[in-house]
Amino acid sequence: MEPKKNPNVDPKRNSFLYFQIGLVSVLLFTYLAIEMKTYAKEIEILTSAIDDAFLDEEVPMTQALNQPPPPPPPPPPAAPEVIKVVENEKEVEETSIKSTETKQDEIIEVAEVVEVEEEVEVDVPFAVIEDVPIFPGCEKVPKAQRRDCFQQEIQAHIKKHFTYPEIAQEMGIQGRVNVMFTIDKDGSITNIRQRGPDANLEKEAVRIIKKLPKMTPGKQRGKPVRVPFSVPITFRLN
Repeated sequence: MEPKKNPNVDPKRNSFLYFQIGLVSVLLFTYLAIEMKTYAKEIEILTSAIDDAFLDEEVPMTQALNQPPPPPPPPPPAAPEVIKVVENEKEVEETSIKSTETKQDEIIEVAEVVEVEEEVEVDVPFAVIEDVPIFPGCEKVPKAQRRDCFQQEIQAHIKKHFTYPEIAQEMGIQGRVNVMFTIDKDGSITNIRQRGPDANLEKEAVRIIKKLPKMTPGKQRGKPVRVPFSVPITFRLN
């Protein structure tokens, strides 16, 4: 005859429920342990109070041991030297000063004053100068067409010596450089100035202008004068 088990007293009947309750309890305990905060005791007030009391206390002044003695007083000033007075035995000749005043009857000769005219160097703009500078190759061109010939030769010179800087190409830099220079009284190129968007482009523009040949100087009223001129050089990437 086999024994029969009562299902109401079976200990394994609610084992899964007990396991869940235990797991939830452990998780809740762990969460509370993590979230629990501790605060340090505030002892700053006590410390500051002690420091203030300590600072308010007057400390008596004491003399340091082995203090060096004070320095000796400075020596008295030396007695001044006795100055001997020596009589001057040499006789001094008195010089008579002649009067510079003139009499009414006296004739005064005055040298002639020659006025010297100082030449003032004036820059005459290219647009208004009487005789424009002559670019080499424009000598045989009529005087009325030399201005256009000069500008055409300048543009041809720029195209001939133009080189786009490699650094500016790699960086994609482009723009216009305005170059100003002066054609001096001897026909040489001087006083070059430039303004552009990049230093590499400005350097190339100045190099081109420095290669300009020596020219016949411009003239105003038959005299050579300095002529300022400006030209734009455009750097453009295709």
